[in-house]
Amino acid sequence: MKIRILSYNIHKGFNIGNTNFILQEIRHAIRDVNADILFLQEVIGDHEHSKHKIPDWKTAIQFEYLADTVWSHFAYGKNAVYAEGHHGNAILSKYPIVDWSNKDISTNQFEQRGYLKAKIQIPETGRELILANTHLNLTQRGRDAQADIIIQDLKQEEINPWVLVGDFNDWNKKIANRIWTDLNAHEAFHFMHGKYPKTFPSFFPTLSLDRFFFRHVNVISAHTLDKGYWRRLSDHLPILVEIEIE
Repeated sequence: MKIRILSYNIHKGFNIGNTNFILQEIRHAIRDVNADILFLQEVIGDHEHSKHKIPDWKTAIQFEYLADTVWSHFAYGKNAVYAEGHHGNAILSKYPIVDWSNKDISTNQFEQRGYLKAKIQIPETGRELILANTHLNLTQRGRDAQADIIIQDLKQEEINPWVLVGDFNDWNKKIANRIWTDLNAHEAFHFMHGKYPKTFPSFFPTLSLDRFFFRHVNVISAHTLDKGYWRRLSDHLPILVEIEIE
């Protein structure tokens, strides 16, 4: 059974220059991909100020607006909390989420980061799959500390199929090498194409910041969505990976 997974840093629903609120366009774009599971970063869970300042603000709860009737199961990890609201990571799924948790992996007062983990069950087969979504620090020291937490957690999933996806800010590929070694895992794009996907900035992608690690699943395809409107919707390009559970 094939499962299509999309990962996307949606930049809180704003375009790359923060000049326009384009969440409705993002919703149309991700629906066209027809993914079974979405890993989203920089998702607003609530923002009172924007409700009054942005004329086409559809909802303060962005993951619910994006999920709507397509992805009926979702988990949201509230990471950055401020007076007006909060934002974080989200997982949207067409398959039932039977368990989920969110761990605060922040290492400083300026970057609030989280590690969102969910378990889904495929009704047709009864198989389970662990989904882990994260957004790591801009500094190497912070990323190293966060990788320690994630690696120790996923070591407990030794026999379970899992995917670890998100915005790793891993421009120098040091975190990727650690996950390869410590978890005996692979990264989908490197596995399929011999290199990591260039996803930032979206209008002229030169840095490989987004990752798709996996264990005990088969990767069928891995693509960066880099044509047409994807280059102007967010500051990141989305990645799309199709897998089969072993």
